[in-house]
Amino acid sequence: MSPGTDRSTVVPALRSARAVVFDTDGVLTDSARVHAAAWKEAFDAYLGALPPGAASASARRPFDAAEEYRRYVDGRSRRDGAAAFLAARGLPAGEDAVEAVAADKERRFTERLRARPVDAYPGSVRLVRALREAGVPMAAASASRHARELLAGAGLLDLFDTLVDGVEAADLGLPGKPDPALFLEAARRLGVPAGRCALVEDALAGVEAGRRGGFGLVVGVDRARGGGPGGPAPAAGSDTSTARALRRHGADLVVADLAELLAVREGQPS
Repeated sequence: MSPGTDRSTVVPALRSARAVVFDTDGVLTDSARVHAAAWKEAFDAYLGALPPGAASASARRPFDAAEEYRRYVDGRSRRDGAAAFLAARGLPAGEDAVEAVAADKERRFTERLRARPVDAYPGSVRLVRALREAGVPMAAASASRHARELLAGAGLLDLFDTLVDGVEAADLGLPGKPDPALFLEAARRLGVPAGRCALVEDALAGVEAGRRGGFGLVVGVDRARGGGPGGPAPAAGSDTSTARALRRHGADLVVADLAELLAVREGQPS
């Protein structure tokens, strides 16, 4: 960032960062819920098709699209997420099983995405536009192969200096979160050391990756405390188990909506 750039639009915690790296699903776009729904359908179909005696009743119970999604799948590549969940249930997590579930999830997610476009979070749009106007370098980074499509559909793609998505991560052989490689590649492309970058993430694996990568500020996003796009504002001072987990995994700061990172909000004097 060039000297003298006006950064008064953002809160003090963010002003010290020379650049910002954003995750996409659940941070910029309301796509995490679509991923979670597709995972639930894919996992439940797989569990329901297991032959008698192949697993206990407990292992066959339906996938929890809230807690198990957050713990095993959120922020990870499809294959890593499928493998983590199957292993957690004590089920075989060989290549064939993992690939079958991952492919089914991809099919279901794509069908949902084609049927209904995914919205961007208004607070995220406001923050990204404020940072762009202030001249702050920004990158989007995601394990999802759909990140470019989602950002373009939400009208956000052109606001970022670079994007590292799941396609490029695979081509580069980058390991998945909680390894920080994806985010470090984004920082490298911005030309800013990780220690001078802020990272904004909603997944436990993602904030842990930020901590491991030495990012100067790791911001966790707890959507459980706020509404979806256009939804109600979060309750002031409230906390959730997700917020506490984000802090345990490495978040320095947790917000329910990225508008909380703006120093001046609508209806307040500048």
